[in-house]
Amino acid sequence: MSLDRLVEEIRARGGAEVRSIEENAAIETAKIAADRDRRILEIQQESERAGTIEANHERVQRIAAAKLRSRQRLYEAREARLKSSLGATHQLLADYTTQPEYPKVLERMYRYATEALGPDVRLKGRAEDAAALKRIAPGRVDPNPVPIVGGLIAETPDGSRQLDLSFNELLRLREDRVRELLA
Repeated sequence: MSLDRLVEEIRARGGAEVRSIEENAAIETAKIAADRDRRILEIQQESERAGTIEANHERVQRIAAAKLRSRQRLYEAREARLKSSLGATHQLLADYTTQPEYPKVLERMYRYATEALGPDVRLKGRAEDAAALKRIAPGRVDPNPVPIVGGLIAETPDGSRQLDLSFNELLRLREDRVRELLA
């Protein structure tokens, strides 16, 4: 009887150990499953956050690109308007050469040139201005016309110094100021 009882006790202990091992395995399996679920949730949240950050980054880049294109178009429109206005200013100067007061302007330019370069200056100008320049400074006008809108170019007899008082040069020298006024 004692042998049966010993076998029974061994079986009972073995069964208890198996149950204990199964319980520990179930607990470990639950821990592993919980850890796996937690990690999966963290990965999903990180992916969502990274996706949101990337989407925001792309949106910011698109907005910045749109602002840049907008500024560029605004700049191009301003430049086109300024170019048109400078062209209109150029045309106004060309139209001014047909006014009756234009020969007086040429005479003032001649006086300024003689003050700056001396009394023996040679004058160059447009073919249309040749008669007016000859009245202002007889014998000092170069017969070869220069392609300018108006005004005159004075130089010393030896050609070492030149004073460009043409409308083209005066407009070019003051282009920044004209741009400020037109803007």
